[in-house]
Amino acid sequence: MDTIDPGRRSENMRQIKSRDTRPELLVRGLAHSLGYRFRLHRRDLPGSPDLVFVRLCKIIFVHGCFWHQHSKCAGGRLPRSRKAYWRAKFLRNTRRDKTVMKELRRLGWSVLVIWECETLNQSRVKRRIDRFLGRARLRRP
Repeated sequence: MDTIDPGRRSENMRQIKSRDTRPELLVRGLAHSLGYRFRLHRRDLPGSPDLVFVRLCKIIFVHGCFWHQHSKCAGGRLPRSRKAYWRAKFLRNTRRDKTVMKELRRLGWSVLVIWECETLNQSRVKRRIDRFLGRARLRRP
């Protein structure tokens, strides 16, 4: 049972952003500090990726553990109330994520997903970003 009235719950959910989240801002800052330049949320690409490195043909998504159901952390757990609703919602989200990744790869893009919980270790994320982008060949899809 939800402990908050429906009006307040609705207001809380409305406050959740899909762009410019704390983990995304951190990843953007790390990529920028490594000297990489990028475009944000390219709407002409499937999934409107968080960071797009056009010259490198690379994309980084920063996924929230709850919304994208990260199986390796507690943030990806199912809420106790309205389980059927949340299962269906998360299933749609994860299916869409897989479809988007497949389509981007088909178009010639390399994709890296950084999970929200991984951003707690900034030095590790910075190494992953550098390794991912450093192996790039300059080309355009």
